[in-house]
Amino acid sequence: MVRVNRKQALQMIKEASIYELGREADNIRESLHPEGIVTFVVDRNINYTNICINRCKFCAFWRPKEHKEAYVIPHKELAKKIEETIQKGGTQILLQGGVHPELGLNFYVDILRFIKDNFRIHVHGFSPPEISFLAKKEGLSVKDVLLKLKEAGLDSIPGGGAEILSDRVRKIQSPNKISSAEWLGVMREAHRLGMKTSATMMFGSIDTEEDIIEHLDSIRSLQDETGGFTAFIPWSFQPWNTELKKENPELMPAGAVKYLRVLALSRIYLDNFKNIQVSWVTQGIKIAQVGLRFGANDFGSTMLEENVVRAAGVSYRVTMEEIIEAIRSAGFRPAQRDTYYNVLRMF
Repeated sequence: MVRVNRKQALQMIKEASIYELGREADNIRESLHPEGIVTFVVDRNINYTNICINRCKFCAFWRPKEHKEAYVIPHKELAKKIEETIQKGGTQILLQGGVHPELGLNFYVDILRFIKDNFRIHVHGFSPPEISFLAKKEGLSVKDVLLKLKEAGLDSIPGGGAEILSDRVRKIQSPNKISSAEWLGVMREAHRLGMKTSATMMFGSIDTEEDIIEHLDSIRSLQDETGGFTAFIPWSFQPWNTELKKENPELMPAGAVKYLRVLALSRIYLDNFKNIQVSWVTQGIKIAQVGLRFGANDFGSTMLEENVVRAAGVSYRVTMEEIIEAIRSAGFRPAQRDTYYNVLRMF
């Protein structure tokens, strides 16, 4: 298959019919996953703090340090959440937080050692903005921070903090956050150290089709270089309760058609990514199910807990049984996987 270039991708997303995009993406999905298996992971999103200095305009989750709802999770509460996750068959926790100005590297090392000393569970944690901040705060290189976190028990890194890898957009909606190059730089260092990461994209805020293509091209180029991304997860911006919505009252969530177009284009353009994940968290289970025919081969997580999207006023909840049934009724074979996309059991 001939690689799609940026110009062709832009023409596709602007002009191709949703049926053409869907058919092409589904064909690619089938060629990569001819066995017809659609996977999911059982995990929990644990946000260790909501205090954040980045104050992104698209985020309704963050709180200033002095706010009555501001928190840093104590070890006792963290342990309870992990115990509940393991009891429900969970194999990983997604551990992310705001960029807390007073939490240094020792806090992160301590939390990782606490988890690994007490539980057998994969820690998928600390996205590039958190790691980049730690490097600056401690006067260390990103590589040194990653080595210390890895030694303490960090297993892999989520793709959070990417949003749109277009500095034009970032300067407007998240001016305090790391640049696109810094995000990619953290991921590059992680991959060089043998750590796997995921990649995400939040679209549908103030971004254009050109910004979406720029994002896809950036992660495809890094994947060419390192091969360290396990999967790509595009999800749609949820405007409710955000500063961006207050500044742009006309902003509305991307609908199902826009979501499916972007999902399909992602599958077509990212020819070096094996796995593409649907986002039932922002689109609901029915559209996520349709997404399995628009290039996706993974249903994401059972997400026993999710706080960031919920803070923006969207709260879809699904059980493992509902995910299994959605996969099966779409004509696929459901399977639970681990973080690295190894199948743990079939249903």
